[in-house]
Amino acid sequence: MTNPISTTTLEHPTPTTPPKRQKHRHHITEEHHHSLLPGLPDDIAHLCLSRVPPSTLYSVCHSWRRLIYSPSFPPFLSLYALCLPTKPQTHLSNPINFFSFDPISCNWQSLPPPPPLRFLFRHPSFISRKLPIQTAAVSENLVLLAATDDSFLPALSQPLVFNPTSKKWSHAPPLASARRWCAAGAVEGAVYVASGIGSHYHTDVARSVEKWDLTNTATYRWERMGMLKDGRFSRDAIEAVGWRGKLCMVNVKGVAAKEGVIYDVVTDTWTEMPEGMVAGWRGPAAAMAEESLYVVDECKGLLKMYDHVRDTWVGVAEDERLKGAQQVAAAGGRVCVLKGDGGGVTVVDVVAPPLGRVWEVEAPAGFQAVGIHILPRLSNSDF
Repeated sequence: MTNPISTTTLEHPTPTTPPKRQKHRHHITEEHHHSLLPGLPDDIAHLCLSRVPPSTLYSVCHSWRRLIYSPSFPPFLSLYALCLPTKPQTHLSNPINFFSFDPISCNWQSLPPPPPLRFLFRHPSFISRKLPIQTAAVSENLVLLAATDDSFLPALSQPLVFNPTSKKWSHAPPLASARRWCAAGAVEGAVYVASGIGSHYHTDVARSVEKWDLTNTATYRWERMGMLKDGRFSRDAIEAVGWRGKLCMVNVKGVAAKEGVIYDVVTDTWTEMPEGMVAGWRGPAAAMAEESLYVVDECKGLLKMYDHVRDTWVGVAEDERLKGAQQVAAAGGRVCVLKGDGGGVTVVDVVAPPLGRVWEVEAPAGFQAVGIHILPRLSNSDF
């Protein structure tokens, strides 16, 4: 069967063209339009190759390498990082850079820059405190939700969204109340922001909850949801972890005594977190496919998984490199832990034997990471 995609029509050579030149041109054209699998139409070959691990396809030939980065090929997962230059900056606002780590080629790639941003991450008046930049991974998008600008005001009245397939930034609908130092997270295709402060503290903002459902294209707006009973979650930047149709969060970071709450997205209600869950929540947490909940005890360097039946945490892996963890992301059988100094990411395999295998990914050269997520790889036609 003739392949309509790979078949080409070659130009007839002119009488003055040397025979050797004709052969060379013919060779180049055929190579450029080489079919994915000889003898098969490319659409059938595409289906066959989609069942092969991308790492195998990458190492075989350029046409297969191009295929795995095309928008039509099932994307593999990559690590995304928000980074700051390690070199001291002379201006007050901090330049934020976004990168994606390709696990197949083992290279960092810069994302297209977002619209101009004026974020503060460090300030001379707050030597021991970092001003948080809050993001979420939702519906295969990276959403930039909250930060502080160089006037100590909320930097984003309208969050920004990056799509790895299109490699473009876009604006989310405007929040009813722009905020910083809030709780932020995603579950079932929707992103939530809760509590926090605006230009100044206000009880209504500190108790408010807003939701944007990215799966509902007909509704381009944030919805007001059931309010928190108080403003105790406005003291710090809190990660709300999506797990089994709920959002789980604690009111402070680190190993200090905590209070925890759980939001049920179906009933739009808040309840207190189970005693065993909050007692073992001693560091950053993340959920794998919103089913398995993990936390890193940042003092012990211990990765744990929550057993909801017994309301207890079960140890998975212990490693010195997990100590001081500042953020966790989980997907595809890997738990990625951002190191305390931002110099890299420690990866723990929690699926493939031997369980608990640990390795590291260094931050992009000249940068330190301040946030991580796991999302589909970038589309790329440069291979």
